[in-house]
Amino acid sequence: MAFGIFRTPGRKTSLPQERTHAVAGRTLPLRIVENERARRLTLRIEAGGRGLRITVPPGLRQGEVESFLDRHRGWLEERLVRLPDRPQVRPGIKIPVRGKPHRIVHEPGARGLARTDMQDGEPVLIVNGDRRHLPRRVADFLKREAKRDIEALVARHTAKVGCKARSVRFRDTTSRWGSCTSEGNLSFCWRIMMAPPPVIDYLVAHEVAHLKEMNHGPRFWKLCRELCPETDKCKAWLKRNGSALQAIGFD
Repeated sequence: MAFGIFRTPGRKTSLPQERTHAVAGRTLPLRIVENERARRLTLRIEAGGRGLRITVPPGLRQGEVESFLDRHRGWLEERLVRLPDRPQVRPGIKIPVRGKPHRIVHEPGARGLARTDMQDGEPVLIVNGDRRHLPRRVADFLKREAKRDIEALVARHTAKVGCKARSVRFRDTTSRWGSCTSEGNLSFCWRIMMAPPPVIDYLVAHEVAHLKEMNHGPRFWKLCRELCPETDKCKAWLKRNGSALQAIGFD
């Protein structure tokens, strides 16, 4: 979600690129990005409410940014209160793994990688080691699962379209779930492993389709639906639920 306003002329100054902004009872990271092609200030809430981003024309005064934020505080507050709470990964809470809620069980005295299991008929994610490292260990688990599942899906879908990906990478991105460069490099947000398997398959099919069609035109969507017949359903699911997955904190 974003809000924009046209700029007013001002003298050139150097704006801070990173800062924080307090709004709606939260203190959020605020990124200020200068763009030579920008003709106005644009404010965007990152997925899951994890931060704010302002795109500004070059040479904008700091005061104009502050005034812009003050004028649109109500807009920000209205949208931030609608976002899901940002639960922090900790023992006892449930996070989805391939769409199924798993309760996090901490076993500090044990060693080894995090793993899924069943306890009393309930899916659990068992995490060993020091409590301080539990969020990172859960994130590492999702990254490993993403690498295994998504690389297999990339191989399957690229075989169908008759081309190869130059590389497959995994990041914790907030602005998009996946991307494909003109050189054939695919990138995926590892948080997608919390979504149901058909949604994971759709995301991979979407990015692989870009290897043939670097756009979102009719031919692209036709190819995407050929690779993943549930494209429309999965696309809608990700739009409805993606912010909740992005909101989970692995700090």
